[in-house]
This record gives sequence, C-alpha cells and structure tokens, in this order.
Amino acid sequence: MGAGHTHKLYRQAASPVHDLPPHCKIAAVFLFVIVVVSTPREAVWAFGLYAVLIGTVAGAARIPVGFLLKRLLIEVPFVAFAVLMPFVVPGDQVHVLGLALSKNGLWGAWNVLAKGTLGVAASVILASTTDLRALLLGLQRLKLPSLLVQIASFMIRYGDVITDEMRRMSIARRSRGFEAKGLRAWSVLAKSAGALFIRSYERGERVHLAMVSRGYAGSMPVIDDVTATGAQWRYAAVLPASALVICLLGWTL
Repeated sequence: MGAGHTHKLYRQAASPVHDLPPHCKIAAVFLFVIVVVSTPREAVWAFGLYAVLIGTVAGAARIPVGFLLKRLLIEVPFVAFAVLMPFVVPGDQVHVLGLALSKNGLWGAWNVLAKGTLGVAASVILASTTDLRALLLGLQRLKLPSLLVQIASFMIRYGDVITDEMRRMSIARRSRGFEAKGLRAWSVLAKSAGALFIRSYERGERVHLAMVSRGYAGSMPVIDDVTATGAQWRYAAVLPASALVICLLGWTL
C-alpha cells in the first residue's frame, strides 16, 4: 500500500495521540474494550467515567465532538435492537409512561447501548488518528498472523480499485443516457455487476502474476519497522489502566 494512503475516518492533526506508534494504540483500544465489556451493567456511574476517559482522549487527539458523534451513527442498527429489548425480553415488568417494559430488557438495552457506544467511540478515535498503512503495520508488529495482515491489505487495496471501476462503469452508463428507473434497469445493472466481477477477477490474476514475477512467495516484505519506546507504551497504557481501576471499583462498590 502506497505511503500516504488514508481513509475517510482518518483526520490529519498534530497531537500526542497521532504521534503514538500504531501498535500501542491498537493494544490500548483492545484492552479498553475488554475492560468495558467486563464491567457490571449495574455500575452505571462507571460507564459515565469511561465516557469521560474517551472524551479526554478525543480532546487530546483534537477530534471535534461533531466529527465523533457523526461517526457514531454506525451503531444505529444496534440502537434499534436495544430499543426492542424491553418489549420482547421476558421477566418482571415495570410501567413507564403507560408502557409495560421488562426489567431485564431495560438492563439489557442499557448494557448494549453503553458498552457498544464506548467500544465504537474508542474504535473511531483509533481510526481517526491512524491511517490504514499504519494500522496494518501495527497489526504486523503485534504478531497478528501474516496471512490475516495480507488479506486485510489486499481487501483495502482492491476495495479502492473496485470502487473506482464501479465509478467508471457508472459514468459510462450515464454517458449513454441510462437511468436506473423501474424494473427494466435491473437487467442492465445485473449485467454491469457481472462485468464488474469479471474485470475484478482478471485484474486480481494479473496482479498476482506480477507479484510472483517479482519474487512474491506468500509473505510481504517488511519495509518499515515501527518501534515504540517505554514512555510511549506507558502513555498508551493510561487509558486501559484507568479503565481497569474503574472496572474493579464497579465490582467491589
């Protein structure tokens, strides 16, 4: 993947969070999510403190509140699921505004919303402060199986290729006066999808042959070796360590 390849979630800025090595940030977010999931749902105050931690990290990363909230919309399907839980989960019921709601369902909905939102927010901050190439290098540095790293790399690369191919095919259809209206358009769109599959498959074969001709033998060479100092690891550990203290208090208080 070429240098400077970024994604829509990435936000360029000069901040201590951006400067951290990617494997430090990945490990910190992973541990933070594990701690949040391990927190008892009844410790409502603990999730408030987790939100404060996330807000502090977002502030240190210079991520605007609006930018973060907009990216959190990805969890809307989970919100819809959580809203239904008080109505479908069996158990003791309470009446709220004339509605009979399940107590277990209310706690379950809170559990899904609180933990899901915090996990998505931490992931958004990670993606907003780390470009794709750095993320892959971080996963490689954390000893993720090289095959999985390669698959992720190819998915990212060819996702862009296929998207660009779709854009060109769409322009070609419009230049010929095509408009996707009614059932008659389905035939054209189905043929376009088939053509896109064939073009993508053929391009994949050509790229693989080119890689083999250049010495590819099943593993990608490591061009940049990202290292982290002890101070950087300690800085990254502040988030999961603080969350762990809150989690332990949540189980004991």
